[in-house]
Amino acid sequence: MPKAKVNHELCIGCGTCESICPNVFRVEDGKSHVIAEECGECNCQEAVDSCPVSAISIE
Repeated sequence: MPKAKVNHELCIGCGTCESICPNVFRVEDGKSHVIAEECGECNCQEAVDSCPVSAISIE
């Protein structure tokens, strides 16, 4: 299973990733955080593609 990562230096905390994948991402303290070990039921690639500052990656 792919794993999501957030580059906190780039993240602006817009919340797009959380709206797309609420089981994987959560915005806290103005930055997005990965709250699940693996991407699963949501479309993490859509979250990567939708991030306005390219702060999300999947490995």
